[in-house]
Amino acid sequence: MCLLLPLHRSIAVTLATLTTVMLIACTPGHGTTRYEVTPIIRRDIEQYVTASGTLSALISVDVGSQVSGKIQAVNVDFNSPVRKGQLIAQIDPSVYVAVLKQAEGDLASAEAGVLLKRQNLQRKRILAPQHAASQLDLDQATADLDQAQATAAIKRAVLDSARANLGYCKITAPVDGIVISRKVDVGQTLVAAMTTPVLFTIAQNITRMHISAAVSEADIGQVRVGQPVDFSVDAFPDEVFHGAVVQVRMAPTTISNVVTYETIIGIENPEQKLFPGMTADVSILVAQHSGVAAIPNTALRFTPPDGTQFERAPPIKLERGQRLAYALSGSGLKLKALVFKAGITDGVVTEVLGDIPTGTSVIVAAFGSAPATGTLGPGSGSGTK
Repeated sequence: MCLLLPLHRSIAVTLATLTTVMLIACTPGHGTTRYEVTPIIRRDIEQYVTASGTLSALISVDVGSQVSGKIQAVNVDFNSPVRKGQLIAQIDPSVYVAVLKQAEGDLASAEAGVLLKRQNLQRKRILAPQHAASQLDLDQATADLDQAQATAAIKRAVLDSARANLGYCKITAPVDGIVISRKVDVGQTLVAAMTTPVLFTIAQNITRMHISAAVSEADIGQVRVGQPVDFSVDAFPDEVFHGAVVQVRMAPTTISNVVTYETIIGIENPEQKLFPGMTADVSILVAQHSGVAAIPNTALRFTPPDGTQFERAPPIKLERGQRLAYALSGSGLKLKALVFKAGITDGVVTEVLGDIPTGTSVIVAAFGSAPATGTLGPGSGSGTK
């Protein structure tokens, strides 16, 4: 006669609150199958959405040059703190000084021409009433003066441009911050043509940063502004940092037919341990339920071995949101199917929504050989642990 025999040992599981026992199902004259079971218990469940992203400063400014020339001096380096308006680099100004002097000379010449044309107009106005000058002469003098004034205005604009270009030879910091990138050295020649060459990148404030994380389209519907976030970086593998979702951007990104949405996570970095450009592994807390019935996910992955006998074996069709698990029948010689609606999951256990009582022992693995004969039930296949 065969009985249900408990094995006198305990098996460690990922949750200390779950107790696992081993049972043996026997059939006279046939093989035996041992089942590892664990009870459904009540516990807290937290569901996370995971993603990866890159840290960056809240505001990063690329400092470029509007003029071409040779770098004469560089006054900052990587990690140098800078203040707004501080001189951080100098372009050789000799060419622009010469252009400025030429513009000043051209303007002086144009202004002298204006003075001459004005005096000529005044003489024409005196002579015209005395019929010493014709009306044509007066009109011509007026036009000459207008033309000279226009030329002087053009030369004045050229002078202003030359003066501005000379000022651009001094590269100053546009914001308070820290230099996180330096791309020039003394003696290097810059060519500001179609694009502005970038000399430095300044992070305005790295005590407050953000993570730009790519969340898959399957998970983005669960992400909301304000949700707490835990993340880690390779530089500090044993440390967990914290933040919160501050923005979910609706613009999709498609790479290799995978659609993701950019999610911005705000973080505090008071010790400046985190650097721009670090890769962060992000976990966003999207749901949290306390004191709910929880079934191990290993039970949901269990498939009965071939030849397993079932208490009742009708065809089982799972509706949307339903999951399937197995338990031993009252006699312990057959299995019975448990169908329930699943709630949230943390990857280890899943919330049970339904009438399955707490304490029900569900099968998580099978060992040994199944009976040689029997009725194949729902989800029949090979059992694995």
